[in-house]
Amino acid sequence: MGTTTQYSVPHAGIGPVEVSVAEYGSGQPFLLLHGGAGPQSVTGFAETFAATHDVRVLVPTHPGFGGTLRPGALDSVAGLAALYQALLDQLELSDVTVIGNSIGGWITAEIALLQSPRVSGIVLIDAVGIEVPGHPVADFFSLTMDQVFELSFHNPDPFRFNAATLPPAAQAVAAGNRDAIAVYAGAAMTDPTLAARLGTLEIPTLVLWGDGDGIVDPGYGRAYAAAIPMARFQLLVDTGHNAQLETPDQVVDAIWDSAETDFSAFAR
Repeated sequence: MGTTTQYSVPHAGIGPVEVSVAEYGSGQPFLLLHGGAGPQSVTGFAETFAATHDVRVLVPTHPGFGGTLRPGALDSVAGLAALYQALLDQLELSDVTVIGNSIGGWITAEIALLQSPRVSGIVLIDAVGIEVPGHPVADFFSLTMDQVFELSFHNPDPFRFNAATLPPAAQAVAAGNRDAIAVYAGAAMTDPTLAARLGTLEIPTLVLWGDGDGIVDPGYGRAYAAAIPMARFQLLVDTGHNAQLETPDQVVDAIWDSAETDFSAFAR
């Protein structure tokens, strides 16, 4: 089990932002950023990673998700990136690997672009954010919940649920999550400037992609890796958009195995 701490994080132009951070394990620090599926979509992975390796995994809840408050001025992926850079500064962490899934991957890319000396490597898991001709991001806001499950998982059945049967409080959280996605990422979930900006990065990058991802297909993932000079692309088998949720062991192994290559920043 992890512990959860509330931090008041300074943010230029916004003021202090309250951030809830769950923490698992001890050792080399990893900042783990969830996507639109919410913080619970990375909890199992964080627990598995911390239980099997000497790592400290910090999992913030993006303000506005999970029933948390979002300051009105915190309204972009770049704003979240600056928030988490300030969190790393506040915690005085070093040699941090940032891992992000989906929108969390986009935030991770923006964190890397801030060039914090505290960040030594990044891992993008089925990230969104760039524009790739011929490989559009699925139009999330036009999809039914059942369609989201079908596109998000290689085998959606274990994860499927009927949102209409949730208690009112849980339905309110889900609606808040959806609103937060729209504010931070926009309807298209892309930034036309991002791919070109990624070309300036000089940081070890591992790009992991589920072969069954129907939200952003593997061709999109390969383009993401190609945009980053030091990136390595790895396809994960029999898994989808939320690979860290569907096959957490496979993601842990992919990250740790990278220590045996020139991507040693991920595991020292």
